[in-house]
Amino acid sequence: MPLYKYRAMNKEGRIRNGNLDATNEADLEQRLSRMSLDLIRADITEEKRASVGQRKVEKSDLINFCFHMEQLTRAGVPMLEGLSDLRDSLEHPRFREVIANLIDEIEGGKSLSEALQDHPTIFDTFFVNLIKAGEASGELARIFESLADTIKWQDELNQSTKKLLTSPLFVGTAVIGVTIFLMVYLVPQLVGFVTSMGQELPMHTRALIATSNFMVQYWYICLIVPVVTFAGLKTLVKINPKARFAADGFKLRVWRIGPVLQKIILSRFANFFAMMYAAGIPILRCLEIAEGIIDNTVVRAALQQARTDIQEGEPISRSFQNTGLFPPLVVRMLKVGETTGGLDKALLNVSYFYDRDIRASIDKVQAMIQPTMTIVLGLLLGWVMLSVLGPVYDTISNIEM
Repeated sequence: MPLYKYRAMNKEGRIRNGNLDATNEADLEQRLSRMSLDLIRADITEEKRASVGQRKVEKSDLINFCFHMEQLTRAGVPMLEGLSDLRDSLEHPRFREVIANLIDEIEGGKSLSEALQDHPTIFDTFFVNLIKAGEASGELARIFESLADTIKWQDELNQSTKKLLTSPLFVGTAVIGVTIFLMVYLVPQLVGFVTSMGQELPMHTRALIATSNFMVQYWYICLIVPVVTFAGLKTLVKINPKARFAADGFKLRVWRIGPVLQKIILSRFANFFAMMYAAGIPILRCLEIAEGIIDNTVVRAALQQARTDIQEGEPISRSFQNTGLFPPLVVRMLKVGETTGGLDKALLNVSYFYDRDIRASIDKVQAMIQPTMTIVLGLLLGWVMLSVLGPVYDTISNIEM
C-alpha cells in the first residue's frame, strides 16, 4: 500500500498537510473525508522517504499507547473514540499518522489486530497476536496493561545488554589507542638511544623495535585491515546462514559475556512465552511467534527443534531438554508448569530469576574489566620499559666493571 503525501482542507477552511497510506487516490479521498477533510492535492511518496527527518516510533511511544488504550478500554470507552483521543493528543508526527490510519482501517471494517498488522515495523508479530488473543477473550484491557509492562521490561533489558557490550568495547578501544601511541610516537624516539649503545640487543627489545617499525611504516595497513576484516565478517554473517549460525554460537560462548547474553535471551523468551500462553495462544503458536522474536539463530533452531518434538507428541519439558541448549532451571520449571497447569507462572518465575541474575552478572563483568585492562596496560608498559631500560642497565653494568 503506497504512502501519499497530501494537502487537504478542513471544514473551517484551514489547510492541513500530512502522510497517509491508501490503495489509490480515490481511497485516499475517502479516508480523508471520514476525517472531515477535503483533498486538494496528493503525491505518492516512499515510506522510507516519509520517515526521513522524523523521529522514529520509540518504545516509550508504544508504552504510552498501551497505557492510554488500557485506561480507556477499562473505562468502557469505544475503541474508535479512544484512538481518536490518542491521535489528537500525540505530538509525534509519524505515530499520529499511524493512529489516524488505524482509525480509518477500523472504520473500514477491520479489527484492531488486523489494522495493527499493516504496520509491522511498529507493531511486531508478538504485539499483534496478543491483541488478537485479547479481542477473542474479551480481556483487551488486561492485554494492553501486560504489553505496557513487557515493553518497559524489554527496554530495560536492552539497556542492560548495551551496558554489557559497551564497557568492554570502550576500554578495549582505549587500550588499542595507548598501544598505537606507544608504538608510533614513544618507542621510535627511544630506539635511537638504545641502538646507539652499540651492544647486542635482547630478543624482547628487537621484537619491540620490529613492531614499532612495522606500525610506523605500514600504519595504513594497521588501520585498514581491522576495518576491512570487520566489514567483511559482518557482510558474511549477514548473507551466509551458516556463518550467522556460527557467529551466534560464538556469542553465547564468549568468556564471561556469552553466558550473560544467553540469560538475557532466555529471560526474554520466558517472559514472551508466558504472556502469550496466559493470553490463550496455543503452545505451538507461542513457539512459532517466539522464533520470530529471538534474534539468535542458535536459540531459534533449538526452539524449532522443540516445536517439532512437541508436534510429534513429546512433553514440553522433555522437548526443551532434548535441544541441549536450555539450562536445567528452564527445563525444571517447564516440568513444574506442566504438572500444575501453571506454565505461564512457572516461566514468569524463570524470567524473574534471570532478571536478578543478569543485573548481578553485568555488575561482575564490569567490575572485572577495569583490573583486567589495568593488567594488560601494565604488561604493555612493562614490555616497553624492560626493552628500553634493560640495555641501558647492561651498558652501565659493563662500564662499572
